[in-house]
Amino acid sequence: MAFKKEVVEIIEPRDVFVGNVKAEVTLEEFGEYESEPCAKANEIVKKLLEEYDGLIRFNFRHFPLTNIHQRSLKAGEAAVATAQDGKFWEMHNILFANRKNLGTTSLKLYSKEAGVLNKRFLDDLVNATYGWQVQGDLREGLDRGVKEVPTFFVNGERAAKATYEEIKRLIDETLKKLKKKNAAKSAPKAPAKAVKPAVKAVVKPAAKVPAKAVAKVAVKAVAKAPAKSVAKAPAKPVSKAKVAAKSTAKSAKTATRQRA
Repeated sequence: MAFKKEVVEIIEPRDVFVGNVKAEVTLEEFGEYESEPCAKANEIVKKLLEEYDGLIRFNFRHFPLTNIHQRSLKAGEAAVATAQDGKFWEMHNILFANRKNLGTTSLKLYSKEAGVLNKRFLDDLVNATYGWQVQGDLREGLDRGVKEVPTFFVNGERAAKATYEEIKRLIDETLKKLKKKNAAKSAPKAPAKAVKPAVKAVVKPAAKVPAKAVAKVAVKAVAKAPAKSVAKAPAKPVSKAKVAAKSTAKSAKTATRQRA
């Protein structure tokens, strides 16, 4: 009877956080364990995690500079291996404290010091079980423009310098932006004004009047209307001379008729 091979789900470095896992601000570092600048930067990270307790979370991404630090790759694999047992932060600090002695055997001893009980720890290192995870971080760092370690990001925004002041400035700015954003979301919305329904005017149908009745009303209206009085033009006065002339003319006509 064939047995199915057990598939073990690996916790990726991008999913390993220190601090408040649910914090809205993520401080992300690309670094490696043989680097002196990274060891100094780790002290800055500790200070920031204490200062912003509960407000930020820290995520370490592996960026081994194997051309100058040959043991940084295996040290990164050892950190990923301990993360599977929830002991990343403990191993992380032990590796920096022993950055000049990172041989494979020593890494096994450091894992026990960190509290890892996995008996296959050394075999996993030899077989590069977590090599893909470290190489994956390295490729992502290159894609994001990382060229040196340590390189820090705050919610995806790259810090110009790996200094306490610069990283703190970015964290403060990010927290202010989030505060404004959250305040805008939680602000109560003004209640919508109630719109009164428009009252429809009820138009009553006009009463129909019989045609005969309309005719009678029209006749009555005409009868009642007063006739317009026509003003008579006053007679023009006739002068006495004209009257005399007319009477003389009549007398002459009469005399002529009598003679005839």
